[in-house]
This record gives sequence, C-alpha cells and structure tokens, in this order.
Amino acid sequence: QVNFVVCQLFALLAAVWFRTYLHSSKTSPFIRHVVATLLGLYLALFCFGWYALHFVIQSGISYYIMIIIGVENMHKYCFVFALGYLTVCQITRVYIFDYGQYSADFSGPMMIITQKITSLAFEIHDGMFRKNEDLTPSQRCLAVRRMPSLLEYLSYTCNFMGILAGPLCSYKDYIAFIEGRSYRLQQSEANGKEDTKYEQTDPSPNIAVAQKLLICGLSLLFHMTITQTLPVEYNIDDNFIATASWPVRFFYLYLSLMAARPKYYFAWTLADAINNAAGFGFRGYDKNGVTRWDLISNLRIQQIEFSTSFKMFLDNWNIQTALWLKRVCYERATFSPTIQTFILSAIWHGVYPGYYLTFLTGVLMTLAARAIRNNIRHYFVESPAVKLCYDIVTWMTTQAAISYTVVPFVLLSVKPSFTFYSSCYFCLHIASILVLLVFPLKRTQKGSKKHESVQPVWSRKLEEESLLQKNNYPTTNNSFSQKQEVTCRYQALKQ
Repeated sequence: QVNFVVCQLFALLAAVWFRTYLHSSKTSPFIRHVVATLLGLYLALFCFGWYALHFVIQSGISYYIMIIIGVENMHKYCFVFALGYLTVCQITRVYIFDYGQYSADFSGPMMIITQKITSLAFEIHDGMFRKNEDLTPSQRCLAVRRMPSLLEYLSYTCNFMGILAGPLCSYKDYIAFIEGRSYRLQQSEANGKEDTKYEQTDPSPNIAVAQKLLICGLSLLFHMTITQTLPVEYNIDDNFIATASWPVRFFYLYLSLMAARPKYYFAWTLADAINNAAGFGFRGYDKNGVTRWDLISNLRIQQIEFSTSFKMFLDNWNIQTALWLKRVCYERATFSPTIQTFILSAIWHGVYPGYYLTFLTGVLMTLAARAIRNNIRHYFVESPAVKLCYDIVTWMTTQAAISYTVVPFVLLSVKPSFTFYSSCYFCLHIASILVLLVFPLKRTQKGSKKHESVQPVWSRKLEEESLLQKNNYPTTNNSFSQKQEVTCRYQALKQ
C-alpha cells in the first residue's frame, strides 16, 4: 500500500512534468509514447518487482496474436488469452502465495491491462472487419481503422498515468491526447463549429486536479480513522449476531460497508487526478462554459451515496469497468446478457469465492429491482410529496441491498459469507425470488431496442455522453476527416 501511494504521487509529479515539458506542441508523439511507456514500466518495476514482467508478457503476446490471427477472429483469441492469463496469475497469487492478503498484488494492474487489450481488440475488429452498417452507433464511433504500432500499443496499455490503477480509456482518446488533438477537437465542438482552431490555448486542469486531490485527502483521512473502527467482519461476530436486533444489525451493516468505500474513492480519484495533471481527461465544456475533466472518471461519489436504485448505484460505481462490460459482453451476448455480464465481471475481478457469491447475488438483485421499478414506480411519481417518500424508501432499500450483496466481496471466503447470509436467513435472496415470481419482467423487442430497454447496470445517458464527448478521434490523417468525426458524434446523440 505504501509502494502504491508513493508511486502514484510520483506519477502525479511526472504527469505535471509531462504536460509542461513534453507537451504535444513541443514534442513529437514518438517521444511522448516512449517516455509514457518507460515511466509506466519503471513504476511497475518499483512497485511490484519482477512481477511487472507479467504486464509486458500479457501485452506482448496479445499484440502478437492480433498480428498473426487477423482481424476476423483476433478479438476472440485476445479476449480468451488476456482473461485466461489474468486468471492464471490470480490463481497463483491467491492460492499459492498468500490467500486473503494483498502483498505483491500485481494482478490489480493486470486487470486494467486486460480491459485495454480486449477493448482494443474488439474496436479493431469492428473497424477493420465488420461492415459499417452492422455496427451500433457506439461501436461505429469507437472503431479503430488501422492496426496500432507496437510502441502505440505498449504506450496505451502500460503508460505511467494508468498502469497502477487505471482507469480504462478508449484507444482513440489516448492517441488523440498523445498527438495533441483532443483539446482542439473538443473545443471546436463546444463552440458548435466543425472547423478546428489550432491556435486555441489548452484549458488548464489545475482546478480539477486540486479538487480531486482534496477528495483524495478526505477519503484517506476517513479510511484511516473511521474504517478501522467499523470492520465488516464484525457482521459475522457470534456475540453481535446473538444479541443485536435486526434494525441494529442492518444499520451496522450499512455503516461498515459505507466505511469500506473511501479506499476506492481515494485510489480511483487519485488515478483520475494523475491523468488530468498530464492533460488527459478533458471532456469539453458544460452549459455554463466551465471545463469538464471527467472523460475517464471512474465514480460519482454523491450519486453513489444517495442512489435510490440498484441500477443508479452501479451506474456511478467503477464507471469505466461498467462501460467495458457493456461493450465487450452485454451488447454482444446472444443470450442472457445480464447473467453473462455478471459472470464475466466475477471472473475479471478474481478467483476468490466471495466475488462469485456477490455477483450471483447481484444478478438476483438487479432483476428484482428492475421488476419492481417497471411495475410499481409509476404509481409514485405524480405527486412530489409521494415521490419524496418513495425516494426515501428506495434509498434505504438500495443501501441495504447493496451492503447485503457485497459482504462476500469483502469477506472473500465461502464460510464467512455463508455465515453472514445464514444469520440473515437469506432474507433478500428469498425476497428477490418472490419478487420475480410475483412481478413479470417486461419483454423487449429484438434488435437495437433490446439493449436500450433492458440495460441492467449502465444508464443510457452515460453512454450518450460518452458518444458525444469521447472516442471519436481520427487515428491517421487519411482515415477520417474531423468533419466526419463531429458528424459521427451528433448522429450518435440524435439516435
């Protein structure tokens, strides 16, 4: 943990230096790629020792697969290899080295690299093999039309800004940032013009970085002071189970899981700040003309803590991973996309049994929450007073359901997880099943409407924003003109 924090603080300083002295207006993309890659590998080596070789091996073999297999099937082979290699490393770390501990947890960065490898493989397959009319608007705008060079590939997967904690970004976004095209394209769109003004000054990320560092400091302080006094393990303490009433137990359950979240707030917000400090993450301007630096942000804390539905919580938690699951699995699944997506999420997270218990429980909770929302919510939205009461009840229910669901994710093992669920008499599992038996799930039409209506974890609004503001940059001078890219964005929003 100390190594991680030290390396991330060094990366923050390096990001400021990178933006100041290796700005795209002063330095060629080649130099920026080389420096970003070497700094990333150095940080990985410092933090994880020779375990960092796994990052290079996984990326290198995946690139070799992309080259020799061809664009028709390489996305499948890259997906199987990258996920399989990650799983093997997780098995050896967990069951051979140190179960339940996070020493030498080199699999964490590998999870992000796996996302990047698989995302890029699907984007290349979409851009170089599939017909344009067969792609969804999202796939069309994310599609990569040429094979990246080895340097571009390694820079994308192993750059110092995201190698330790991510977040995931699209290949087009990253290349546009390295080549200095992201600000110009975003600014021309923000002004409603299609002509790029190259003389425009890059917006400063300093205020956004300072705000995110403040959040990091508060999250770290909360984690070091409050989290230790509210251990999740106390939920399975025999004396607590025997003596505490149900309201007290659920209240402590909520408090203990809420106290476990700040460490994620710290890690993900710091990673976001590092990218912003390097000049990466600019989304454009809001309606008031204020710069937005949330292009690759991974969470929205206020929406998480005050979410009134299971879906709303997941929409704002680990956002980039949710989008990755949607794009590589949910949209492409031929049957049971919700179940397949949760299974992939469990496999990607690791091999602890608690992960699978959490995500299998999450399937039940998601389907039950969707059934309730579809069948009863419209009765409570007409009157503001009634809707306020409904929101309070759904907030309490959502926090209880989320806390109940993720306990195995924290406890990791089967025995303590079943101890907790059995002490609660599997109440929310049974309630979810009863809801699914009583309330019918609305069937959806096949085709494009399918994913719009049954999308379980990611809001359409978030995807529309991503289509508007990101993933739409040309990869070469002769592939797409800026006018075509801007048109792609507006067509996607319109659809």
